[in-house]
Amino acid sequence: MEEYTCIFYKTIAGKSPVEEFIESLDVETQDKFILKKQLLQDFGPQLRYPHTDHIKEGIFELRFKGKEGQIRVLFFFFYGKRIIFSHGFAKKTQKTPQKEIEIVKERRKDFLARHKRED
Repeated sequence: MEEYTCIFYKTIAGKSPVEEFIESLDVETQDKFILKKQLLQDFGPQLRYPHTDHIKEGIFELRFKGKEGQIRVLFFFFYGKRIIFSHGFAKKTQKTPQKEIEIVKERRKDFLARHKRED
């Protein structure tokens, strides 16, 4: 079975907000992210709840708990078995805040504008 490839969204200036977020977490929490990321690469869209969940409009969340609380890394799928990690945050409420979803929508729009489909 061919693996999916996880890619961290980069701004036009070359910054990677998700990598910066992950690096700001406790080392044990970072290890949990690495394990969940590997599961996502292995199973892609077949990886389901409780590891991932569909938020809306093609936006998904990678779910895990860390010392900081409930951690969410939001992503979307892109052509060629690619997964784009576009936003990460520590969840403080039961429902994913709309402002977090809007960040992903903007980053997805930016990503798609700068990356053409490469088959």
